[in-house]
Amino acid sequence: MQLSVGSLGGKRQYQALVMGFVVLGLVWELTSWIIAGSDQTLLMFGLSVVACAIVAHILNDWRSGVLIVLVWLLFEDLARKYLGNSMVVYFAKDFLVGISYISFYFAKRRREVETIDIPFMGPFLVFFFFACIQAFNLNSPSIIYGLLGLKLNFYYAPLMFLGYAMIQRPKDLDKLLMVTVVAGIVIALLGIAQAVLGLQFLTPDDIAPELYTLTHVSRFSPVSNQESAMTSSVFVSAGRFAFYLVLLWIMVMGAQGYLILGRRRGTIYGFFGIGVVAAAVMVSGTRTPFVFMVGSALMLTAGFLWGAPWRWGQGHRLFTTLRRSLIIGAVGVFLLAEVFPNALGGRWAYLSETLSDQGNGSDLTARGWDYPMKSLIQAYDQEHWVMGVGTGTNSLGADYVARFFDAPKVSIGGENGFGTLLAEMGILGPALWIFWVTAALWSTWRVVRQLRQTVYFPIGFAIWWYCLVSLVLLFYLANASYQNFVNNAYMWLLIGVLFRLPKLAQMPQPVPMTKRERVLSRSQFAVGGR
Repeated sequence: MQLSVGSLGGKRQYQALVMGFVVLGLVWELTSWIIAGSDQTLLMFGLSVVACAIVAHILNDWRSGVLIVLVWLLFEDLARKYLGNSMVVYFAKDFLVGISYISFYFAKRRREVETIDIPFMGPFLVFFFFACIQAFNLNSPSIIYGLLGLKLNFYYAPLMFLGYAMIQRPKDLDKLLMVTVVAGIVIALLGIAQAVLGLQFLTPDDIAPELYTLTHVSRFSPVSNQESAMTSSVFVSAGRFAFYLVLLWIMVMGAQGYLILGRRRGTIYGFFGIGVVAAAVMVSGTRTPFVFMVGSALMLTAGFLWGAPWRWGQGHRLFTTLRRSLIIGAVGVFLLAEVFPNALGGRWAYLSETLSDQGNGSDLTARGWDYPMKSLIQAYDQEHWVMGVGTGTNSLGADYVARFFDAPKVSIGGENGFGTLLAEMGILGPALWIFWVTAALWSTWRVVRQLRQTVYFPIGFAIWWYCLVSLVLLFYLANASYQNFVNNAYMWLLIGVLFRLPKLAQMPQPVPMTKRERVLSRSQFAVGGR
């Protein structure tokens, strides 16, 4: 026994000695980097340590690890800005998501998680296998384009299984919504700060040339000729920030409706988030989030009132809350205009002049119909529109493939998502997309109808509405809205959460009491003592 204890003590001393040398080596290297002024090297080292810690956490607890990965997805671009558009950082998120898949798989093997048969999986797999075949299209100049397209379109789809399994209790849903809302408030506030302080805030002077053009975009109002810069916040492009604001606005409204009906904690974050996001949309300098903020506010308000649990007397309470939320959003914009008029002036002029029904500078018809349809028609101009040129040839990141792999650059199609599918996959591409999207929206809508008269209806309806916005409305405007990794990952994860909500609704639910019932119950307790 003494020998084993002594051996164990010697082993621990040996491990401590090794760790001591490792720590000394790290301190030596860090000191050398600091003295040499290697800020990028130091930052990369710090991110590597954080990534290793996240990997260890995911392998230990994949559920909370997924939440950490979501935060990484949101703030990854900020590191890319200061690290010269490092491809190591760019692919780090895919590595972390892959680790989440592996951890989930082993948990499934141990029968620690529940799985679900996705109703629209058949149509989706038909589209997936067709895209795989098109990755080997003989008209494609490189197979790398095909791998890129498959990654952008399908890599995050398994997150719906993780989203379903990670929500076991209402507390898990609350945690996901709180992470989403709080992180969104931070990003929106940084976007507002950038609009006030200038684009140099959160944008280094030595930013990579390919990112400079994405983060330094200005617009001029057509009538008053006022210049307004498009803000990018923590992202590497103003467009990505705009697409994220669409997601964030819908999620904040859905979360607020759920928190109010369920009398959950965190409603103050929802009220504050609505005001901040509304202000961020106004100073983003882009029309897309503004249009979808107004449209989503109307759609979600109508939907919430349709599905609210009126039998509990909560319909009026929800209506009052929504009214107050929209008033708070208006107050946030008003305060921004009063405190920082220069940040809002040129941007409001651009929005109002280009989105007016009539006027010399109106772009409402041109951008809403003419330009997307022109992009769709452009797909027919290329000779291979029947069979397509291959998956990924007109996708996000195609420029990186051409640059890093010395592949011929392909210029086909336009921004319209259906035109992109037509150019890449031929005539069957848009048809199969419409097939699986219709099946997905119908199956998710059936889930939403099950949630009527429950506290989960607002968040369920918000998820369904975002799927419609992402897969149809925004996709009609630009394929980039779907392939944007932040919006794409969130959409697939939320689909899994949506399928889980009916099981949460089947759990014993506290029935919220009206104000009159609470007063009566207190009076009865005071009189009867029980």
